[in-house]
Amino acid sequence: MIRGALVAAVGLGLAGMLVEPGFAATLDRLDPRKVIERSEQAIGRNVGNYKLTDSTGAPLSLRDYRGKPLVISLIYTACSSVCPPMTQHLIGAVNEASRVFGPDRFNVLTIGFDARNDTPTRLTQFATAQGIKSKNWRLASADPATIEALLHDLGFSYASIAGGFDHVTQTTIVGSDGKVYRPVYGDDFPLQMFIEPLKDAIYGTSSSFSMSGILDRVKFICTVYDPGAGRYRIDYGLVFGSVIAALSLLVFGGFLYREWNRTGHA
Repeated sequence: MIRGALVAAVGLGLAGMLVEPGFAATLDRLDPRKVIERSEQAIGRNVGNYKLTDSTGAPLSLRDYRGKPLVISLIYTACSSVCPPMTQHLIGAVNEASRVFGPDRFNVLTIGFDARNDTPTRLTQFATAQGIKSKNWRLASADPATIEALLHDLGFSYASIAGGFDHVTQTTIVGSDGKVYRPVYGDDFPLQMFIEPLKDAIYGTSSSFSMSGILDRVKFICTVYDPGAGRYRIDYGLVFGSVIAALSLLVFGGFLYREWNRTGHA
């Protein structure tokens, strides 16, 4: 059922895309089912340590993003139909994620996949036009071979058609370990489809028994979506319940330890 909904959503997205001038080559239109299959096959795949150039002309290495989840959006700067609204929607989702998790807990990278034309200057113009201002958000592109290899790792589908590109609107969440964690489809995806996997990637993988690790586990459980407000919040009832459960476990563990010591030395 979920798979069918995804295929339908991607199909609608592809059907509604307009093409942009600048490319003469023509390939077959994308098959929504194959798009989904290719994207799903990328889950768990390592993203290579590719070298890119950001919108300021500075070199950028994907290895530098290890240690935090990375949100990757894919656009081409000549696009005026799908990429701008997708980026606007992503800005709102990123702002909400920054409010909930903190902007220092993840990074965002917009990649121009039109390697011939997505120059630093055009990426800067795109960022300015869209109002991308977050400090944890950069834009970059690379040479054609690097872009093709990166898109393969991400399971991203596109085709060069008469007048532009036919492509899926895909935002990919990469885990702190550099592996593809979850693709998110569409230019107006529901907020939960973005925040929930990002929450998992930020909080759900923590296994540390340090205070920060324990707090992350509590936040993972207690950060919930409020449909009335249309935003995320901390459910303090769940926080209180988690604290009581943790204290109960400590007391029970202490009782077992005391009994073990008593019977062991009897």
